[in-house]
Amino acid sequence: MDAQPTSHQYAECPSPDYLGSTEIPVSKRTGTLHFVCGRLASGKTTLARLIAEREPAVLICEDVWLSKLSDGIGSFEDYLKWSRRCRAVMGPLIIEMLRAGTSVVLDFAGNTPAERSWVRSLFESAGAAHVLHHLDVPVDVCLTRLKLRNETKPEGLYFGTTSEEEFVAIARYFQAPAVDEGFNLLRS
Repeated sequence: MDAQPTSHQYAECPSPDYLGSTEIPVSKRTGTLHFVCGRLASGKTTLARLIAEREPAVLICEDVWLSKLSDGIGSFEDYLKWSRRCRAVMGPLIIEMLRAGTSVVLDFAGNTPAERSWVRSLFESAGAAHVLHHLDVPVDVCLTRLKLRNETKPEGLYFGTTSEEEFVAIARYFQAPAVDEGFNLLRS
């Protein structure tokens, strides 16, 4: 026979009117969702960190989540699989943070209309404002930065070596945001 709990094991829930007429100061505004798009090595993570510091906002970096939660990313297909899994967790979290009035900077590729559509679903679900920051950096500059990143492996920016061939393969998917996508767009 199971022992019965004693009265001190559970706290009593207050009645619904325990606050009386006391008003709790709560912000009625939502946060702003900032997200960045640009080619590989265009400076997305650097810009996302800067925005998060200046806002202030919570920075959510997909590369960090992928490096901590995946069992390794050895191919583009691996990236897609683990990215879907991470986004399934990140999405509801981002919506709740925005609804709570916290601004969020989402550092992820955002390089196709479909990826940007996913972000739209987040800020629309939260009823939040948004800004899409597009880094329009030439391919040759991105490649130079990529080579330097591969050589120096800077903490927080390096999550694995990417070859020039992989850069070219990934870059072919990049589609700059179009005005008709309807985002609040800032180009750099």
